[in-house]
Amino acid sequence: MKHRAKIRRRREGLAQRATCSAVAFALLAAQAAPPVFAGSYEQARRIYERLAGVPPSAAVLQKMENDIISQPGQPGLIAAAAVATDPKYAPDFYNATLKEFINPWTNRNQSAFVPFNDYTATVIGMIRDDIPFNTVLSADILYTVNASGLPAPSPANNDHYATAEANGIDFSSALTQTTQSAVYGTPTQATAGVWTTRAGAAAFFVLGTNRAQFRFTMLNYLCHDMQTVMDNTRPTDRVRQDVARSPGGDSRVFLNNCAGCHSGMDPMAQAFAYYDFSSTTNQLVYTAGQVQPKYVKNPQNFIWGFVTPNDSWSNRWRSGPNADLGWSSGLPGSGEGAKSLGQELENTTAFANCQVVKVFQQVCLRAPTSTADQTTIAAIQSGFQNGYDLKQVFQQSAAACAGS
Repeated sequence: MKHRAKIRRRREGLAQRATCSAVAFALLAAQAAPPVFAGSYEQARRIYERLAGVPPSAAVLQKMENDIISQPGQPGLIAAAAVATDPKYAPDFYNATLKEFINPWTNRNQSAFVPFNDYTATVIGMIRDDIPFNTVLSADILYTVNASGLPAPSPANNDHYATAEANGIDFSSALTQTTQSAVYGTPTQATAGVWTTRAGAAAFFVLGTNRAQFRFTMLNYLCHDMQTVMDNTRPTDRVRQDVARSPGGDSRVFLNNCAGCHSGMDPMAQAFAYYDFSSTTNQLVYTAGQVQPKYVKNPQNFIWGFVTPNDSWSNRWRSGPNADLGWSSGLPGSGEGAKSLGQELENTTAFANCQVVKVFQQVCLRAPTSTADQTTIAAIQSGFQNGYDLKQVFQQSAAACAGS
């Protein structure tokens, strides 16, 4: 009996080792096998789902697959991606993907779960209609919802847009281009793209010192938060009075930390000197020629600090380390008001790169870290800067990631 038990245990041990060896061999074989590339069906389906967020219908999938087969290589993939961004074939690209992509830019919490608003509607409309995206911070532009049963758009509330969302309106077809000056009565010279939409003003002009508008613009449109653009070599002569020069009694804190942001930010954020958002009337306030009180608050912090006289701004970052942001040589680097500052920021290399990287990550579900991805980003960015068509960036990113 003992002998038979010993033989049985020995056989079980051999079988177990054989099983482990087989598993190890299978893993090695899988690692050594050449990669399996997606076929036209898989590529078409992947492109649609990455862009629209839902599976395509059989007819749309067949149309996209035919495009891929009939136009080998990138042309076919891009043609298929164009189908997946066409309102006729892919309304969910606008109703879901773009809405959730843009919503975080509209609030300080960077949440995608906020009510539909004029900021999000305007960016969706610009992408759908191929409006040059390097006007998003400067144009007199607004998109409203053309549908029955909605409250009229108002500078004092969000009811028009929230009701449209609650009613399940198809934004891919219902958004209509107009202007802030026509709908809200904002002076044309005071309009500055999404900055002066009601949602943009409510989030970033309310209370505070208007520096939030600048900081979140850097974050959302140039992909830099303030700590990544700190530059202690810029002059501090236009840092406002509310910034203490010796926090905690130590001037080194200001010189080594505070000045690095404020010396560049304050001269540019001066462009917003005539703007506020009233928590009483719930709408944007623009006082032409009159500096808002928030710009001269807390003067006792440093009475010799800069006192804002008007909305003229200058860009101290055109020299020094932040010259790497790629400022346009065709612009003067200074001006008056938000519109001209918007043009300064939206025509930087950093602005273009930021949009391309954000879209790539959204569509490809990964950061562009590999050498191949960086080459792809550079190529897409080059095309984007020739017309600033952001919808095309979505299409090209989806085509680039169709096989992975």
